[in-house]
Amino acid sequence: MGSIALVVRLVLADLRRHKAQAAMLLLAVTVATATLALGLSLRGVSDALYEQTRAATAGPDVVALSGETGPAVTAALALLADAPEVIAHHGPYRVVYADLTTRDSASSPVVVQGFAETPGAVNRPLVTSGRWVRSGGTVLERGFAAALDVGVGDHVTIAGRSYPVVGIAVTAATSIYPWAAQIGPYGGPSDYTGLAWMTRSDARALASSHNLPVTLALDLKLRDPAATEAFRDAHRLSTLRINFHSWQFTARQDMVILRDSQPILVVGSWLLSFLAITGVAALAAGRAVEQTRRAGLLKAVGAAPGLIAAVLLTEYLALALAGDALGLVIARLTVPAIASPTASRIGDAVGPGGATVATATVLAVAVAVLSSLRPTLRAMRTATVTALTATTHQPRRRPWLTALSALLPTPLLLGLRLTARRPGRAVLQACSTATTVIAIVALLTLYAQPERGYGLDGSSALPNLRGEHDRRLMVAVTILLIALAVVNTITLTWSTAMEARANMAIARTLGATPGQITAGLSTAQLLPALPGAVIGVPLGIGLLSLFAARNAAEPPSSWLLGAALAILLVTAALTALPARLAARRPVAQTLSAETA
Repeated sequence: MGSIALVVRLVLADLRRHKAQAAMLLLAVTVATATLALGLSLRGVSDALYEQTRAATAGPDVVALSGETGPAVTAALALLADAPEVIAHHGPYRVVYADLTTRDSASSPVVVQGFAETPGAVNRPLVTSGRWVRSGGTVLERGFAAALDVGVGDHVTIAGRSYPVVGIAVTAATSIYPWAAQIGPYGGPSDYTGLAWMTRSDARALASSHNLPVTLALDLKLRDPAATEAFRDAHRLSTLRINFHSWQFTARQDMVILRDSQPILVVGSWLLSFLAITGVAALAAGRAVEQTRRAGLLKAVGAAPGLIAAVLLTEYLALALAGDALGLVIARLTVPAIASPTASRIGDAVGPGGATVATATVLAVAVAVLSSLRPTLRAMRTATVTALTATTHQPRRRPWLTALSALLPTPLLLGLRLTARRPGRAVLQACSTATTVIAIVALLTLYAQPERGYGLDGSSALPNLRGEHDRRLMVAVTILLIALAVVNTITLTWSTAMEARANMAIARTLGATPGQITAGLSTAQLLPALPGAVIGVPLGIGLLSLFAARNAAEPPSSWLLGAALAILLVTAALTALPARLAARRPVAQTLSAETA
């Protein structure tokens, strides 16, 4: 118990001394675990929302549809309703294919289902606003109404006739908006179509007066809801074309709108984790001397290697686990909006499951361990006397580098020497820059894709929900990546300046100005950032090729070149302030501190 209390006290004291570093690690792990948890939770949340909507609306297990009409089809559907596997049914009812226009000229294909004014035992749409269908009025599916920006009391024009909107409802018998069409002249379940309900007589009059295409549909409730495939195989008819849509098919179709969201979030979490490791590793390297001295003090008072390792690692692990918990909370709060971009489903979105929590925790621990393990091992292996007298690592002299840099201007000379003397730091900066460029290339590529709206003839009157949703997610992930890259760049610059303060002070005594010192420190970050920006462009294109469609459009080369140049300019701007502050440190104070 005494050892545990000692570890806790030492960790808390160290956190108080290094609040900025602790905040950076907490931020990095939080955004990485939150993004990963969101990506892994989408399918489970989508399925949960569908199940809740299905339970609230008595959703059918199977919907049988036929584009043919006549006594033969009616008789075949009646046989299905009387099948021994069926315990309840609704229909047959008409599904009429028409066009809908609002007062704001928003237009969309629509399927109109003719229902009774009193819903039956199967497929009872839940009215969320207004009332159920009545003669002369229509009820709109909630996701469709939200896209149209239409509410109860508004009027819509269907097939040239104006109808008042008497209610808004949800159903689990069809897929979410915009995929209400199950079969028919618009192509099938993946077509962009809204859903409306009318009374049976109004739907019949609508179809007959305008000679509109009609499908007959029958909703079935099975004795065994899981036996939908067996039911379809047993009742497949060779003479009549009847399509069967199971509840499992509808649930899978709901995920279509999130098809690109999972890769965006999961791959984004990988990149965020990599940036987190890069930034925390830079912090750990900058504190290597301090940690080594701390290990020497603990050894001097008799601490065992296990206790020393616990003290040095617990700080990073504690912050990583705190960031993991915070990230999971953020994922739980934001997952409803991300997993349900339309209003077609109801219910409460469940939080991340056990597997997701475990994966996010492993990620957080990996960030902490990979970032701090090497400095910790080096501190433990250093002899006690050496650790107590540890100073900043003195780089090896390279005559060829000295001869080459002597020919360069002073800022470039200083920057090249700082970069060459700390190759590991340069690699971290290059990787951070490349990761940021990858995200920006992905965002530019997404914006380069042509989007087909949901209106008639592909018009943009109704926006493409999946495209907009993917763009918002990509922008959010890119902003997070840029924010971490900014923090990393500032941290790397400041760490480099602190480690090189003695060399910079000596350069000042030899005639270098504060401006040249500032430019040299900035150059030390720009030199590795340049290859990082160049490599990031093809890496981003290659990564996107794994997920993009074959006919995906590529962004113009000018966009990619502009992005790379912008990254370099931003890097120069970000390094200027910490470099300037470090360069203005008094020379006498710096040299006296180093010799003390």
